[in-house]
Amino acid sequence: MSFFSKLRERLTKSSSKIGQGLDDLVGEGTPEPATPAAPEPAPPPPAPPKAAEPAPAVIPTPAPAPTPPPTPAPRAAEPAPAPAPQPAPKPGLMGRLFGTGAPTAAEPRRELDDAMLEELEDTLVAADMGVETALSVTANIAEGRMGRRISSTELKTLLADEITRIMTPVARPLPLYPKKPQVVLVVGVNGSGKTTTIGKLASQFKAAGKNVVIAAGDTFRAAAVEQLQVWGQRAGVPVMTAPEGSDPASLAFDAMTRAEAEGADLLMIDTAGRLQNRQDLMEELAKIVRVIRKKDPSAPHNTLLVLDATTGQNALSQVETFRKLADVSGLVMTKLDGTARGGVLVALADKFGLPIHAIGVGEQIDDLDAFEPQDFARALVGL
Repeated sequence: MSFFSKLRERLTKSSSKIGQGLDDLVGEGTPEPATPAAPEPAPPPPAPPKAAEPAPAVIPTPAPAPTPPPTPAPRAAEPAPAPAPQPAPKPGLMGRLFGTGAPTAAEPRRELDDAMLEELEDTLVAADMGVETALSVTANIAEGRMGRRISSTELKTLLADEITRIMTPVARPLPLYPKKPQVVLVVGVNGSGKTTTIGKLASQFKAAGKNVVIAAGDTFRAAAVEQLQVWGQRAGVPVMTAPEGSDPASLAFDAMTRAEAEGADLLMIDTAGRLQNRQDLMEELAKIVRVIRKKDPSAPHNTLLVLDATTGQNALSQVETFRKLADVSGLVMTKLDGTARGGVLVALADKFGLPIHAIGVGEQIDDLDAFEPQDFARALVGL
């Protein structure tokens, strides 16, 4: 199953929330009246029968000939039967997808007016798209269309196009540099999916031929270290660890030394989950960055902030805080399969413009993939 198929299948809560909201919003209108079919022209009257021509005279012969049976009188020509009505042609795949092709008389339509726009804004805000983004999106949809009667399918397509427009500039894969080792620092709050994301990324980079080293910098949680070791064994990637409770900044420095000695392409450093409102924990993260830069002033070359989609609008404050302390360079959004708040990714793209390197929709290795804006937009609105 392709990643988009999984996204479309598993993004059920977001899709149903926004898609059903749009259906209900347009459903308050009235069905589009079907255009009456034009009457078929009457068939032409049958031509009158021709008069029978006299039979030719019979030449007598010596042998008596039997009397021929009388020729029946010609019958009037019957009118040709009317052709059976042909069924209307079915729309093709693109017609069914985008609502083009043969019109559907039963699909309700509603006039795009101020009341409808206000309801659309409420629907988008409820999906955690944010007030500012929702206002911008609805204004663009309304431009040049006020007073038109539109269907739910048309509205969903317009909304998907707007979301795609917002998110296309931020859909960028994790950049790879010639610098060795390229240091990738992974940060985020508790439970956001950092450890799993590191394991999946390391496995994918290893499969692409890169030499990868992982540093288990969450020295306060034994389960995180064990989880990384499992991923490392699965991907064939070495995992550096330190005794529980030891200084994670010291581990990061040692990991850089080892990765440099082994000629590794990538060094991925896990960090302990921390709440953005805990100043002591955030200062610890800042210390890790300072120590890394003593070894390499240009490091970390990537700082990935892993966000849990289920946190909704709280993700915005997380981005603001982590950007100040760790100079976040890109985002990874996880758990899109378990939330009705997928619209927050649109709000993040619209407000911060940070690259979105990958999204996750499950726990398996292939459930994390590069972000594709059009596929995401169509799945989000329920197309």
